[in-house]
Amino acid sequence: MPISTSEPGAGGQAGGASPPGPPEGIFVRLKARLLRQALAEGFAGMGICAPDAVPDAAGRLRAFLEDGRHGQMGWMAERAEWRGSAAALWPEARSVIMLAEVYTPEADPLAVLEHPDRAAISVYAQGKDYHDLVKRRLKRLGRWLIDAAARDGLTAEIKVFVDTAPVMEKPLAQAAGLGWQGKHTNLLSRDLGNWFFLGAIFTTLDLPRDAAEISHCGTCRACLDICPTRAFPAPYQLDARRCISYLTIEHKGPVDETLRPLLGNRIYGCDDCLAVCPWNKFAQAATEIGYQPRIGAPDLAELAVLDDVAFRARFAGSPIKRIGRDRFVRNVLYAIGNSGLPALRDVAAGLTADPAPEVADAAQWAVGRLSAGISGI
Repeated sequence: MPISTSEPGAGGQAGGASPPGPPEGIFVRLKARLLRQALAEGFAGMGICAPDAVPDAAGRLRAFLEDGRHGQMGWMAERAEWRGSAAALWPEARSVIMLAEVYTPEADPLAVLEHPDRAAISVYAQGKDYHDLVKRRLKRLGRWLIDAAARDGLTAEIKVFVDTAPVMEKPLAQAAGLGWQGKHTNLLSRDLGNWFFLGAIFTTLDLPRDAAEISHCGTCRACLDICPTRAFPAPYQLDARRCISYLTIEHKGPVDETLRPLLGNRIYGCDDCLAVCPWNKFAQAATEIGYQPRIGAPDLAELAVLDDVAFRARFAGSPIKRIGRDRFVRNVLYAIGNSGLPALRDVAAGLTADPAPEVADAAQWAVGRLSAGISGI
């Protein structure tokens, strides 16, 4: 969403040479003030890079897509040109401001995996939808930047992005020095751990750049070894088709039967690789009240019987709502099938004729597992 103080192309002198630009010190001071404002707004960190700071991003994305590792996420291929180059997304941009917002959990997110009657929901989805919270903060900061630049006699335009646009936030954040993409492909930081969201502000201001970060993973393999579905073909590589977050959120229709037992009771996302990262010992506490858990680990039996209206009401304002009732209940039934709890058999049996094919299929699978006394893997 563009926010500007002038029309693109305004400024300069017609029919003659442009006047000399503002002194470099103005941009240095503006960046310092911007960092202070970002921290005051609640962001935990900020870094700046050039739009073309990740020249190998397009090639890496192309290889990922050619291998089919994006699964059903066709939108990644459809806008690959923009996704692979921030400069192509908005050619007028001169700087990319990357910002981190922490959502560090207070409790161990893996503890729920020991309770097969309960639903394991990813930490980031426990509170309000981060898209709304981060974008609101980005817009406030962006408007502050426009006003601050104007007071210095500078014309600024911005665009803000949070996850839903074709922006490769993690490579850009590494180029901006916020952290590095770990072996689990998520961004992590020596100061923040890996529990943080990313937001981006593209601007026409040519702000001073930060030094890119390098990997500090060393020989650690904790995130690779804990993955239940072996979704990492190699360090720093992800095959989304085997990732539990992809399977429970993005994948439509039935999940491959060889993968279902590996889901355990994870019904929305997976935090295993994030939770075991040793750098989390430096993680900052979340300050945004909206990220406080309000969903918890509900009973599977309670979730399985939600109809569309009840589902939407229960998860209003949550990112969970976007996958819809059918895919959600499908996931719940996989968890019931993995529970090994005979008491849940009747719950699953009541959904074997559900109008949604993926729900009926999952219910039949769960009934078969519980009838045979099978649990987990």
